[in-house]
Amino acid sequence: MPPAAPAAVSERTLVLLKPDAVRRGLVGEVLRRYEAKGLTVVAMDLRRIDPTQADRHYAEHVARDFYPPLRAFVTSGPLVALVLAGDQAVEVVRLLNGATDGRQALPGTIRGDLALSNRENLVHGSDSLESAGREIALWFPDL
Repeated sequence: MPPAAPAAVSERTLVLLKPDAVRRGLVGEVLRRYEAKGLTVVAMDLRRIDPTQADRHYAEHVARDFYPPLRAFVTSGPLVALVLAGDQAVEVVRLLNGATDGRQALPGTIRGDLALSNRENLVHGSDSLESAGREIALWFPDL
């Protein structure tokens, strides 16, 4: 008898549907892609963020030259913050999202199919379990 497959380990990750996704009416399409892949929405909230919240979220980038325009963009309108759960959720979301620069992202990915540039790239996904924990606590402290 073959050995049993290892049990799936559910992870949680933070996703932000950035102001361009909201402005362009793509929230439903992006959510559909995550759910079609088997991820579950644990929490979701439409909100605006202020510069202080942006600085906390992007703390590792605040001193970088690309950050001021990113900060202006992410605070420019409403966004959707959500927590997704599923087997290897962090990596699955990153693969679904595609490369950061939408012009270079592969077809079939969210950014490859829908993003317009490097900055207006529709989505943010946590880059590791550690980042996911920090970001979820920042955006959804009651989880």
